[in-house]
Amino acid sequence: MKIWLDGGLQDIESARVSVFDHGLTVGDGIFETVKTVNGRPFALTRHLDRLARSARGLGLPEPDLDEVRRACAAVIEANPMPLGRLRITFTGGHGPLGSDRGEHGPTLVVALGDTTRRPDSTAVITVPWTRNERGALTGLKTTSYAENVVALARAREQGASEALFGNTVGRLCEGTGSNVFVVLDGEIHTPPVASGCLAGITRALAVEWTGAAETDLPMDVLQRADEVFLTSTLRDVQAVRRVDDRELPGAPGPVTAKAMRIFDEHAAADLDP
Repeated sequence: MKIWLDGGLQDIESARVSVFDHGLTVGDGIFETVKTVNGRPFALTRHLDRLARSARGLGLPEPDLDEVRRACAAVIEANPMPLGRLRITFTGGHGPLGSDRGEHGPTLVVALGDTTRRPDSTAVITVPWTRNERGALTGLKTTSYAENVVALARAREQGASEALFGNTVGRLCEGTGSNVFVVLDGEIHTPPVASGCLAGITRALAVEWTGAAETDLPMDVLQRADEVFLTSTLRDVQAVRRVDDRELPGAPGPVTAKAMRIFDEHAAADLDP
Protein backbone atom coordinates (compact mmCIF):
# COMPACT_ATOMS: atom_id res chain seq x y z
CA MET A 1 0.00 0.00 0.00
CA LYS A 2 1.33 3.42 -1.02
CA ILE A 3 0.28 6.77 0.40
CA TRP A 4 1.21 10.34 -0.49
CA LEU A 5 2.97 12.26 2.25
CA ASP A 6 4.46 15.73 1.81
CA GLY A 7 5.52 15.57 -1.81
CA GLY A 8 5.68 11.95 -2.87
CA LEU A 9 4.54 8.35 -2.58
CA GLN A 10 5.71 6.41 0.44
CA ASP A 11 5.21 2.89 1.74
CA ILE A 12 2.53 2.83 4.40
CA GLU A 13 4.83 0.89 6.74
CA SER A 14 7.52 3.58 6.71
CA ALA A 15 5.53 6.81 6.25
CA ARG A 16 5.71 9.01 9.33
CA VAL A 17 4.04 12.22 10.51
CA SER A 18 5.53 14.13 13.45
CA VAL A 19 4.05 13.43 16.88
CA PHE A 20 3.94 17.24 17.17
CA ASP A 21 1.75 17.66 14.08
CA HIS A 22 -1.03 20.11 14.96
CA GLY A 23 -3.58 17.79 13.38
CA LEU A 24 -2.70 15.22 16.06
CA THR A 25 -2.18 17.43 19.09
CA VAL A 26 -5.14 19.82 18.74
CA GLY A 27 -7.17 18.61 15.74
CA ASP A 28 -5.97 21.53 13.59
CA GLY A 29 -6.71 20.06 10.19
CA ILE A 30 -9.23 19.48 7.44
CA PHE A 31 -10.05 16.52 5.24
CA GLU A 32 -12.09 15.18 2.37
CA THR A 33 -13.31 11.68 1.61
CA VAL A 34 -13.68 10.93 -2.09
CA LYS A 35 -15.21 7.83 -3.64
CA THR A 36 -13.15 6.11 -6.34
CA VAL A 37 -14.77 3.86 -8.93
CA ASN A 38 -12.52 1.59 -11.00
CA GLY A 39 -9.56 3.88 -10.51
CA ARG A 40 -11.37 7.19 -11.04
CA PRO A 41 -12.41 9.69 -8.34
CA PHE A 42 -16.00 10.90 -8.16
CA ALA A 43 -16.76 14.65 -7.92
CA LEU A 44 -13.11 15.46 -7.18
CA THR A 45 -13.40 19.09 -8.27
CA ARG A 46 -16.22 19.74 -5.81
CA HIS A 47 -14.28 18.04 -3.03
CA LEU A 48 -11.16 20.11 -3.72
CA ASP A 49 -13.21 23.31 -3.78
CA ARG A 50 -14.58 22.42 -0.35
CA LEU A 51 -11.10 21.52 0.91
CA ALA A 52 -9.96 25.03 -0.02
CA ARG A 53 -13.03 26.59 1.66
CA SER A 54 -12.37 24.62 4.83
CA ALA A 55 -8.72 25.71 4.82
CA ARG A 56 -9.75 29.37 4.55
CA GLY A 57 -12.33 28.94 7.30
CA LEU A 58 -9.78 27.35 9.63
CA GLY A 59 -7.10 29.87 8.77
CA LEU A 60 -4.77 27.30 7.23
CA PRO A 61 -2.60 28.14 4.23
CA GLU A 62 -4.36 27.64 0.89
CA PRO A 63 -3.67 24.06 -0.26
CA ASP A 64 -1.98 23.66 -3.64
CA LEU A 65 -4.89 21.99 -5.41
CA ASP A 66 -2.73 20.98 -8.38
CA GLU A 67 -0.47 19.09 -6.00
CA VAL A 68 -3.48 17.52 -4.31
CA ARG A 69 -4.75 16.36 -7.71
CA ARG A 70 -1.36 14.86 -8.53
CA ALA A 71 -1.28 13.16 -5.15
CA CYS A 72 -4.75 11.69 -5.65
CA ALA A 73 -3.87 10.42 -9.13
CA ALA A 74 -0.61 8.87 -7.91
CA VAL A 75 -2.23 7.12 -4.95
CA ILE A 76 -5.12 5.79 -7.05
CA GLU A 77 -2.73 4.48 -9.69
CA ALA A 78 -0.51 2.83 -7.07
CA ASN A 79 -3.42 1.10 -5.33
CA PRO A 80 -5.86 -0.32 -7.92
CA MET A 81 -9.26 -1.37 -6.55
CA PRO A 82 -12.84 -1.42 -7.87
CA LEU A 83 -14.37 0.78 -5.14
CA GLY A 84 -12.27 2.89 -2.83
CA ARG A 85 -12.31 5.51 -0.08
CA LEU A 86 -9.77 8.21 -0.92
CA ARG A 87 -8.86 10.32 2.12
CA ILE A 88 -7.20 13.72 1.73
CA THR A 89 -5.89 15.14 5.02
CA PHE A 90 -4.37 18.63 5.32
CA THR A 91 -3.16 19.81 8.72
CA GLY A 92 -1.44 22.76 10.34
CA GLY A 93 1.80 20.75 10.38
CA HIS A 94 4.51 20.56 13.04
CA GLY A 95 3.61 22.92 15.88
CA PRO A 96 3.90 23.62 19.58
CA LEU A 97 2.01 21.71 22.27
CA GLY A 98 -0.73 24.32 22.37
CA SER A 99 -3.19 26.07 20.12
CA ASP A 100 -0.71 28.44 18.49
CA ARG A 101 0.52 27.23 15.10
CA GLY A 102 4.15 26.61 14.22
CA GLU A 103 6.14 27.92 11.28
CA HIS A 104 6.91 24.62 9.55
CA GLY A 105 4.04 24.66 7.06
CA PRO A 106 1.14 22.26 6.55
CA THR A 107 1.12 18.48 6.21
CA LEU A 108 -0.60 16.77 3.27
CA VAL A 109 -1.52 13.08 3.39
CA VAL A 110 -3.50 11.21 0.73
CA ALA A 111 -4.41 7.57 1.32
CA LEU A 112 -6.77 5.05 -0.26
CA GLY A 113 -8.59 2.08 1.22
CA ASP A 114 -10.98 -0.36 -0.37
CA THR A 115 -14.66 -0.41 0.52
CA THR A 116 -17.90 -2.11 -0.50
CA ARG A 117 -21.21 -0.73 -1.71
CA ARG A 118 -23.56 0.14 1.14
CA PRO A 119 -26.86 -1.73 1.65
CA ASP A 120 -29.94 -0.05 0.19
CA SER A 121 -31.39 0.73 3.63
CA THR A 122 -30.14 1.30 7.16
CA ALA A 123 -31.17 2.21 10.71
CA VAL A 124 -30.40 5.51 12.44
CA ILE A 125 -30.81 6.98 15.91
CA THR A 126 -31.11 10.50 17.23
CA VAL A 127 -28.73 11.66 19.93
CA PRO A 128 -29.18 14.24 22.72
CA TRP A 129 -26.09 16.26 21.77
CA THR A 130 -26.35 19.24 19.46
CA ARG A 131 -24.62 20.82 16.52
CA ASN A 132 -23.69 24.45 17.11
CA GLU A 133 -24.94 26.31 14.06
CA ARG A 134 -22.98 29.40 15.10
CA GLY A 135 -19.66 27.77 16.03
CA ALA A 136 -16.25 28.69 14.63
CA LEU A 137 -16.03 25.34 12.81
CA THR A 138 -19.60 25.24 11.52
CA GLY A 139 -19.69 24.19 7.89
CA LEU A 140 -16.01 23.19 7.84
CA LYS A 141 -14.89 19.60 7.33
CA THR A 142 -12.24 19.46 10.03
CA THR A 143 -10.36 16.64 11.72
CA SER A 144 -11.96 17.64 15.04
CA TYR A 145 -14.29 14.63 14.83
CA ALA A 146 -14.50 13.38 18.42
CA GLU A 147 -18.19 14.36 18.78
CA ASN A 148 -18.94 12.20 15.75
CA VAL A 149 -16.93 9.29 17.14
CA VAL A 150 -18.95 9.35 20.38
CA ALA A 151 -22.31 9.64 18.61
CA LEU A 152 -21.50 6.94 16.06
CA ALA A 153 -20.41 4.57 18.82
CA ARG A 154 -23.81 5.02 20.47
CA ALA A 155 -25.50 4.32 17.13
CA ARG A 156 -23.51 1.09 16.73
CA GLU A 157 -24.52 0.02 20.24
CA GLN A 158 -28.17 0.36 19.18
CA GLY A 159 -27.82 -1.52 15.90
CA ALA A 160 -27.72 1.58 13.71
CA SER A 161 -25.16 2.88 11.23
CA GLU A 162 -25.68 6.59 11.80
CA ALA A 163 -26.61 9.12 14.49
CA LEU A 164 -28.58 12.28 13.73
CA PHE A 165 -28.09 15.62 15.49
CA GLY A 166 -30.37 18.55 16.08
CA ASN A 167 -28.92 22.05 16.45
CA THR A 168 -29.03 24.39 19.44
CA VAL A 169 -32.55 25.57 18.59
CA GLY A 170 -33.99 22.09 18.20
CA ARG A 171 -34.03 21.90 14.41
CA LEU A 172 -32.94 18.87 12.42
CA CYS A 173 -29.31 19.24 11.30
CA GLU A 174 -27.24 16.27 10.05
CA GLY A 175 -25.62 12.94 10.82
CA THR A 176 -22.08 12.23 11.99
CA GLY A 177 -20.96 11.81 8.40
CA SER A 178 -24.08 12.30 6.33
CA ASN A 179 -26.85 14.70 5.40
CA VAL A 180 -30.47 13.80 6.04
CA PHE A 181 -33.50 14.13 3.77
CA VAL A 182 -37.19 13.57 4.53
CA VAL A 183 -40.18 13.01 2.28
CA LEU A 184 -43.39 14.85 3.21
CA ASP A 185 -46.48 14.45 1.00
CA GLY A 186 -44.32 13.29 -1.87
CA GLU A 187 -41.88 16.21 -1.67
CA ILE A 188 -38.21 15.92 -0.66
CA HIS A 189 -36.80 18.27 2.00
CA THR A 190 -33.38 18.65 3.62
CA PRO A 191 -32.16 21.07 6.31
CA PRO A 192 -30.52 24.25 4.97
CA VAL A 193 -26.83 24.91 5.48
CA ALA A 194 -27.88 27.61 7.98
CA SER A 195 -28.98 24.78 10.30
CA GLY A 196 -25.29 24.10 10.93
CA CYS A 197 -24.96 21.06 8.68
CA LEU A 198 -22.01 20.43 6.43
CA ALA A 199 -22.60 21.41 2.82
CA GLY A 200 -22.21 17.82 1.66
CA ILE A 201 -21.08 17.15 -1.90
CA THR A 202 -23.60 14.33 -2.34
CA ARG A 203 -26.22 16.50 -0.63
CA ALA A 204 -25.70 19.27 -3.19
CA LEU A 205 -25.91 16.84 -6.11
CA ALA A 206 -29.06 15.22 -4.69
CA VAL A 207 -30.71 18.64 -4.28
CA GLU A 208 -29.72 19.59 -7.82
CA TRP A 209 -30.77 16.32 -9.44
CA THR A 210 -34.01 15.65 -7.52
CA GLY A 211 -35.28 19.19 -6.94
CA ALA A 212 -35.30 18.74 -3.16
CA ALA A 213 -36.21 21.82 -1.10
CA GLU A 214 -33.97 23.22 1.63
CA THR A 215 -36.35 23.56 4.55
CA ASP A 216 -35.98 24.42 8.23
CA LEU A 217 -37.29 21.26 9.90
CA PRO A 218 -38.12 20.38 13.53
CA MET A 219 -36.58 17.24 14.98
CA ASP A 220 -39.98 15.56 15.27
CA VAL A 221 -40.28 15.51 11.49
CA LEU A 222 -38.41 12.21 11.73
CA GLN A 223 -41.41 10.72 13.54
CA ARG A 224 -43.91 11.72 10.86
CA ALA A 225 -42.02 11.79 7.56
CA ASP A 226 -43.27 9.35 4.94
CA GLU A 227 -39.69 8.45 4.02
CA VAL A 228 -36.21 9.32 5.28
CA PHE A 229 -32.89 8.93 3.50
CA LEU A 230 -29.24 9.81 3.96
CA THR A 231 -26.63 11.09 1.54
CA SER A 232 -22.84 10.95 1.77
CA THR A 233 -19.83 10.19 -0.37
CA LEU A 234 -19.89 6.46 0.32
CA ARG A 235 -23.62 6.05 0.96
CA ASP A 236 -24.67 7.96 -2.19
CA VAL A 237 -28.44 7.93 -1.48
CA GLN A 238 -29.40 5.41 1.20
CA ALA A 239 -32.89 4.74 2.53
CA VAL A 240 -33.61 4.71 6.29
CA ARG A 241 -35.75 1.80 7.48
CA ARG A 242 -35.71 2.70 11.20
CA VAL A 243 -35.37 5.95 13.18
CA ASP A 244 -34.94 5.20 16.88
CA ASP A 245 -37.94 2.93 17.62
CA ARG A 246 -39.93 3.98 14.56
CA GLU A 247 -39.98 1.50 11.70
CA LEU A 248 -40.43 2.68 8.13
CA PRO A 249 -41.66 -0.48 6.41
CA GLY A 250 -40.90 -0.96 2.76
CA ALA A 251 -37.80 1.24 2.72
CA PRO A 252 -36.70 2.43 0.27
CA GLY A 253 -40.07 4.01 -0.40
CA PRO A 254 -41.06 5.15 -3.90
CA VAL A 255 -39.67 8.69 -3.66
CA THR A 256 -36.39 7.51 -2.17
CA ALA A 257 -36.09 4.72 -4.73
CA LYS A 258 -36.52 7.28 -7.50
CA ALA A 259 -33.90 9.54 -5.91
CA MET A 260 -31.50 6.58 -5.71
CA ARG A 261 -32.06 5.77 -9.36
CA ILE A 262 -31.65 9.39 -10.46
CA PHE A 263 -28.43 9.75 -8.50
CA ASP A 264 -26.95 6.53 -9.88
CA GLU A 265 -27.81 7.50 -13.46
CA HIS A 266 -26.35 11.00 -13.20
CA ALA A 267 -23.23 9.80 -11.37
CA ALA A 268 -22.57 7.12 -13.99
CA ALA A 269 -22.87 9.70 -16.77
CA ASP A 270 -20.42 12.18 -15.25
CA LEU A 271 -17.72 11.30 -12.71
CA ASP A 272 -16.86 14.96 -12.05
CA PRO A 273 -20.21 16.74 -12.03
